[in-house]
Amino acid sequence: MTPPQTVVLRRGDAGPAVAAVCERLVLSGDLPGDLPGDPSAADGNGQPVFDERVEQAVKSFQQRRGLIVDGVVGRSTYAVLDGARWALGDRVLRYVPGHFVEGDDVVALQGRLAELGFTPGKVDGLHGPGTDAALRAFQAAVGLTPDGTAGPETMRAFAGLRRSVSGGSANALREREHLRRSGFSLSGRTIVLDAGHGGGDSGAEGRDGLVEARLALDLARRIEGRLSAHGVSVVFTRTETTDGGSDEDRAAFANSCDADLVLSLHTDHSESGSAHGAATYFYGHPDNAKHSDWSVIGESFADLLLREVVARTGLTDCRSHARTWPLLRRTRMPAVRLDFGYLSHDGDAQALAQGHTLDLVAEAVVVALQRVYLGEADTARTGVLRLDDLRRHLESMRAAQASSVGSVGIVGRDRTVG
Repeated sequence: MTPPQTVVLRRGDAGPAVAAVCERLVLSGDLPGDLPGDPSAADGNGQPVFDERVEQAVKSFQQRRGLIVDGVVGRSTYAVLDGARWALGDRVLRYVPGHFVEGDDVVALQGRLAELGFTPGKVDGLHGPGTDAALRAFQAAVGLTPDGTAGPETMRAFAGLRRSVSGGSANALREREHLRRSGFSLSGRTIVLDAGHGGGDSGAEGRDGLVEARLALDLARRIEGRLSAHGVSVVFTRTETTDGGSDEDRAAFANSCDADLVLSLHTDHSESGSAHGAATYFYGHPDNAKHSDWSVIGESFADLLLREVVARTGLTDCRSHARTWPLLRRTRMPAVRLDFGYLSHDGDAQALAQGHTLDLVAEAVVVALQRVYLGEADTARTGVLRLDDLRRHLESMRAAQASSVGSVGIVGRDRTVG
């Protein structure tokens, strides 16, 4: 039985939906095989109970899969848990508009297509239009009917094409090449700013009346002003009065904008009040050694952004992390989440209550974003590059580029005349 998408299961719940979760946890290896039938783990009707052991198994699964580790089975956790039971070839895969098939077998299919030179887009485990187009192109290339159905014939075709070279990631190479060809300038790009929470969800709350949703939107506006000055088109997933919806909804909105990059803004909170600092997150599978489902541009921006924020604000460096959260996974473009401090910590809260700190974070975002597009031409030390420096540096790069093009034209004319 598949629990409805609206059901959230947590410790103390019981019934058929919990039984379905237990079955999948057994298949994933996170729960002993005899636990669902253990009388001590069942209610009076013999239905499995979401007890401490099940909660720990859920947390173990979430940790391994890069999900939020809260021991609660919501929509995102269940979708990944249900998809973990499938290996490539276990079922027939086909693109269904409006209802993307999800699972580990889709990850394997996308990985194989990418290795063979057929680009499915992000290796995210979602059988969307990009995967469908890549699959049809592969089928046509090997002489099969390009019907977009990954069935027995397609599996046999894959089996006959073994990879002869190991190492590296085709997707990583494509991401880097796409970035290189897009140029170094920020002008003309579209950036989606996702201010966390909103609507009836205010997020974390801290001292002095600080509220996460309001802080995130305030920071987003400061970033927008600076990016707009560089010719960037900025789109918000929500406003002060509107709700951006779920992470899945926000990812779908970013995809509809055909954005170049998504930045999600949040603060954090801890019960102890001792945790403090800033952290960044990008799309990646934490225990994936091959890095096939990994955003190299997202990782680069997350790393640069965190270093710029820490250098400018003095917030503690809580590192950059690979995660498979829905907003990071479901966007077709690189997406990064920035947690810019803990509202539950006195020092962080005091700093974030000052507009000057938010200005520093906003400047860090713009500089880090520009450094991503500068690529190998970026030689600046972290924390020292300012917005005025960026403008002068870009002007000098354009002048050098124009001079180089002019020199090539002169040489070409000389050769023609000669």
